[in-house]
Amino acid sequence: MNFDRERFVDDCTDSLREGDPQAAIQEHLARALRDHASVLTAMGEPREAGLDVLVSGPQLTIFAAKWAPRMTLSPHNHAMWALIGIYTGREDNIFWRRTANGMKAGGASSLSVGDLASLPRDVIHSVNNPLTRFTGGLHIYGGDFFHTPRSIWDAETLAEGPSDGATVRAIFEAENARLKG
Repeated sequence: MNFDRERFVDDCTDSLREGDPQAAIQEHLARALRDHASVLTAMGEPREAGLDVLVSGPQLTIFAAKWAPRMTLSPHNHAMWALIGIYTGREDNIFWRRTANGMKAGGASSLSVGDLASLPRDVIHSVNNPLTRFTGGLHIYGGDFFHTPRSIWDAETLAEGPSDGATVRAIFEAENARLKG
């Protein structure tokens, strides 16, 4: 069965009425990723860094994150649950935790084509595309990703600062500028 963007959004939106919306939506994402080639065909081969937004609202945000080759996103939080499913490339995550002595790495995971990650609302992670080609993944959030105040930590000093949708979009734009360099 071919991946249909609108049908996927409708299925995920309908799942918001479930007792555990994150688990219900995770089932839709897992089903879609079983045919990751179909997702890639529907979403298109990534050619630049960016966010292809499928839906954005107060209860649900879905977008395709397209990571540039060798792109890294500093530690950040979401302040809402998240699901990530890779349909092309690879995404490496480092998980961070706050300690009395500042931020410390506390684990890692690597997501390849067809893999899915479920993240709790309080997770802090950094993301890296270690490949020399683009990576694409469906990112689903249990809230308004673009208008919810969040934090991002400086890559070098790990100092905490504010983040929101505009901050994230600017990071992707800078990556595109770097590639055109």
